[in-house]
Amino acid sequence: MTDTPIVRALISVSDKTELIEFARYLNLAGVQILSTGGSAQAIGDAGIAVTEVADYTGSPEILDGRVKTLHPKIHGGILGRRDLDDHQKQMDEYDIAPIDLVVVNLYPFEATVAKGAPFKDCIENIDIGGPALIRAAAKNHGAVTVVTDPSQYAEVQAAMDAHKGATSAELRRRFAEEAYAHTAIYDGMIASWFAAQRGELFPERLVTRGTLQQKLRYGENPHQEAALYLGGPARTGVATAEQIQGRELSYNNLNDTDAAFELVSEFQQPACAIIKHANPCGVAMGATLSDAYSKALTCDPVSAFGGIIALNQTLDADTAAKIADLFAEVVIAPDVDAKARKILSAKKNLRVLITGKMADPVSPGRTIKTIAGGFLAQSRDNGHIGEADIKVVTKKSPTPQQISDLLFAFTVCKHVKSNAIIYVKNGITVGMGAGQMSRVDSSRIAALKSKEAAEAASEKVLRTTGSVLASDAFFPFADGLLAAAEAGAEAVIQPGGSIRDEEVIAAADEAGIAMVFTGMRHFRH
Repeated sequence: MTDTPIVRALISVSDKTELIEFARYLNLAGVQILSTGGSAQAIGDAGIAVTEVADYTGSPEILDGRVKTLHPKIHGGILGRRDLDDHQKQMDEYDIAPIDLVVVNLYPFEATVAKGAPFKDCIENIDIGGPALIRAAAKNHGAVTVVTDPSQYAEVQAAMDAHKGATSAELRRRFAEEAYAHTAIYDGMIASWFAAQRGELFPERLVTRGTLQQKLRYGENPHQEAALYLGGPARTGVATAEQIQGRELSYNNLNDTDAAFELVSEFQQPACAIIKHANPCGVAMGATLSDAYSKALTCDPVSAFGGIIALNQTLDADTAAKIADLFAEVVIAPDVDAKARKILSAKKNLRVLITGKMADPVSPGRTIKTIAGGFLAQSRDNGHIGEADIKVVTKKSPTPQQISDLLFAFTVCKHVKSNAIIYVKNGITVGMGAGQMSRVDSSRIAALKSKEAAEAASEKVLRTTGSVLASDAFFPFADGLLAAAEAGAEAVIQPGGSIRDEEVIAAADEAGIAMVFTGMRHFRH
């Protein structure tokens, strides 16, 4: 493949950003412009010479514009190979002139769906001619330049300036790759929409799509490459947040911040979640955001060092001043007020993200995890337990305050790696055990971490004394329950469902502990 001069261009775009400037450049370069519908009108209204495709082909647009460019003079001009005599002979025979540049972007299907348009309007915004043109041009990229995004206009102009009105083989091949990705994503959106119309979360062929947001310095470890992609149903969170200060986010930053923001989005009253390695090391609710942050930090201030701080309300100056005293990697909140921004600006390396709003914890959705040779897809864990959903199974019933703490603890459990054990007292996590192979080990680790934090704060009473405990899954044996009793817990929340439930309930009654079942498990691997 060699440099190919741009003599004739076809332009048919939905997104008309910078269209006039680009068309004017092509016109001044002596390029003949063919165009359709609104694109032709916009170019002509700007005083730029343009030929309507209908006039060029001698065939009018028909079926309300559904058929415009599906014509041999158009597709023959794009697909005809300049290096084959037979192709050239047929093009001459049928009066088909080569088309060297195809500039096409597609009907705004995604935007139409996003604004809640009726089904028939969504159907009409499925582009047919556009993808056909793009794919044809990309296939014949040996001679044809295909442009699918206004951001590519400047690169085409620079190439033409550098190559005397031509484009290079390298640029055409790269743009062809982007073109096929463009149509694949477009088709993926449509396929996903059709599946959603049927209420099908797991169609026969699952299409995933993503657009590169940024290449990252490395992945979980320095020897791994990584990148952030945007894709799938819109959801408020770290991927779409605005970074207002700080260093570039790393792979681990993004993963941990996502976990933190999803957790804190569960709560309505002021709340703070501090995350380390995708697990909470402190979560609390408070009368104010500053209060919630202070309480969350008390749970495990050692682990909080270098952690991620997520808040569910606008970050104010009082809270920002406290955060500034801790070394943290990231702070994420729906907004940050002016005074708080000024305070945090002194921490140059601290990454500060604003999301505009909180994520909806009960909205439907799908998560995907790769495994060797495939991937696992499941619905989001948007399960929610309220007071009406719990069943008291012991002789002793929890108090109103304990019920509030139990529900809070079980919500936090949902965001802790299994096996998960959470101790809570007065809306504050006071001990956490995560990711252990044995549930009783998680119970003991949570109690030990709580004891260490209390001793570091010179507290004489164990924080787990008078607390409640949440378990993300049932206790398979009574030993986990007994470990909770030893730590001083007075109430327990767990899913239930073990063949030894009666044994565990009996142990709770003997220890004088109130216990409730939820009937819902929250494994997180």
